[in-house]
Amino acid sequence: MSESPASPAASLLRFSPRLTVLPVIHGSGDFAVEVRRRMLTDRYDCLAIPLPPSFRESLEEGVLDLPAAGLVWQREPRQWQAPEWESGGWQPTEWQPEGQSGQSSDSDPASDPDSDSAAGSAPEALPTASYVPIDPCQPFIAAIRAALSEHIPREYIDLETARYEPHTQIFPDPYAIQRADLELFAAALLPVLPPPTSDQRRARIATQAARLRQLERRYRSILCLCSFSDWPWLREAYNTAAEPAVDDDVEPTERFDVSPATLLFLLGELPYVTGLYEQARADLDDDGNLSIDGVKSLLLAARDRDRQKHGRRARKLSPKALALYLKYVRNLSLIERRMTPDLYTLVLAARQMAGDRFAISLVETAREYPFPGPPELTTLALGLNRARLPGGEEVALHSRLEGPPVEWRSLELRRDPDRKEQAQWAQRWNPYSHCSWPPEDVAIEKFRSHVKDRARALMGLDLARSEKFTTSLRDGLDLRETLRNFHTGDLYVKVLPPSRGSLDCVVMLFDSPADPRQYPWRVTWFAEHQDESTLALFATDFTKEFVGPGIGQATYGGALFLFPPRPIPEIWTDRRLNFAGTLEERLLAAGCLHSQFPHVVLLSESPPGMGFRKLARQFGKKLLHIPLGSFSQETIAQLRIVHVLNGRHIRSHAADFIRKA
Repeated sequence: MSESPASPAASLLRFSPRLTVLPVIHGSGDFAVEVRRRMLTDRYDCLAIPLPPSFRESLEEGVLDLPAAGLVWQREPRQWQAPEWESGGWQPTEWQPEGQSGQSSDSDPASDPDSDSAAGSAPEALPTASYVPIDPCQPFIAAIRAALSEHIPREYIDLETARYEPHTQIFPDPYAIQRADLELFAAALLPVLPPPTSDQRRARIATQAARLRQLERRYRSILCLCSFSDWPWLREAYNTAAEPAVDDDVEPTERFDVSPATLLFLLGELPYVTGLYEQARADLDDDGNLSIDGVKSLLLAARDRDRQKHGRRARKLSPKALALYLKYVRNLSLIERRMTPDLYTLVLAARQMAGDRFAISLVETAREYPFPGPPELTTLALGLNRARLPGGEEVALHSRLEGPPVEWRSLELRRDPDRKEQAQWAQRWNPYSHCSWPPEDVAIEKFRSHVKDRARALMGLDLARSEKFTTSLRDGLDLRETLRNFHTGDLYVKVLPPSRGSLDCVVMLFDSPADPRQYPWRVTWFAEHQDESTLALFATDFTKEFVGPGIGQATYGGALFLFPPRPIPEIWTDRRLNFAGTLEERLLAAGCLHSQFPHVVLLSESPPGMGFRKLARQFGKKLLHIPLGSFSQETIAQLRIVHVLNGRHIRSHAADFIRKA
């Protein structure tokens, strides 16, 4: 429920009957939507923007070119001396910590790590510039855009400064205004906002307050935007009629396009989410909750990108897996005291739950912005507080719409090798030296043993019986038989006799029906030691995908395991199996031919049909089917990947290139 104009919370934002000030958090899509909503709901005849008048022309040209993102910068002189502000100027008096003076002109800002100027100091070696990002999710830009469309006059009221001193501050998550009114959000934030410490910032606030008083003589209803960090001190300067400072002589502004690959350093929201805001604006859709719904759309788009790029090798993310991922992301965000996740949290959770490939797809999708810039503008490459011109010149940047402070956080992701690297590794491949990677051998053998144990449990089910409970529960309570004899009041228990016989052959069909063109690599491998099985398989061509020097990667289509291991003829050239028409039939026939016991285990998606059962009867065997769907799809996806090493010496460094799916 919103506050009435007469309520104390609402009066915080009204400096006078003619002036309303909206404090915002820069770079927040939620605040941009809130500013636009208030401008379209209430009637204003003037928009006051705390930016210097020198930015007006270039900035509004850029706003008219939206949704194309860019920036407007103003170079700063290399040799510059700070002006001597009048000693009788405005000083903050409220909410000052005990023992702290409002004046700090005698101290060196660079020596104080908490001062405004020290927070954004740039190396002396680089030229510097202050800039305004043309970002659709910046509240100031959204307000200028709405004012231009509604033909509302715009007034730029900030002080012209030859060298801008940036100021950053940590704020609560902007998503909070989805549940609390802006007035209540501002009231809760008021007690923790520190007063300005630099002379330039105090002079800018005093100038803005003085120019707002001048605007009140010309307009009846003024809306002014400002940062939350300046809002209470702007109100104090307005009430005390602070005197304005004198403008500096400044350089002309320049407008630039930004390289699409570096838009992450310009936009307040993720480029993909910013694109969703613009798409919703164009389609007249609701964009009030895109800060959360945009993350879900990003996740689905990254999944589609991963499937398109990696095909069958892509990680299968079911709705349940996506729900677990979002829950994990929420928990990580709450640990960092955030309501909405940042890119690092999204990528970290993606790597831990779906592997490096999906995490890389998520990063690539997150930095996509679908609206290109004007071709006539010069394109900059941005970094963290840095820009590089096409000629190679680097410039240190300070944003005039500085959001919460950002920092570098490292996260190692193993990328796929490019085609040039793969071509070099393919040329050095020795076709007469192949071996497997031991960690994958251990994993697949453990899985084979687990499948075999489950099949052995099935062998004795036809001999199971129930008996009346006397002194032992035997193999567990038989609920069905107990309910059938409910009228007698007796309990019945299961009796499972020990399974008879043994199993030595497991056939796994991961992809059935299998396309022979997709699985050209067919081979029979013998065990290196007594804990490995004799293995026959068909898989994708490992020479088409190298992940490292001497390391090829393939994907199982099907595999036959014989344990204990023993030598057998190469099944793919054995004439006794030429009657088989498909890869699956040949693999199953080989298992029935070489098995020494009457049962053969078959792991597949669907139960064996009449053709498979008839084939088994030809060899006097019976099939024990284990559903492939009874195992985790994530586990199956990892087990299907097999790496082929070009000799045993490759095992020493294979772990540096092989990653989990």
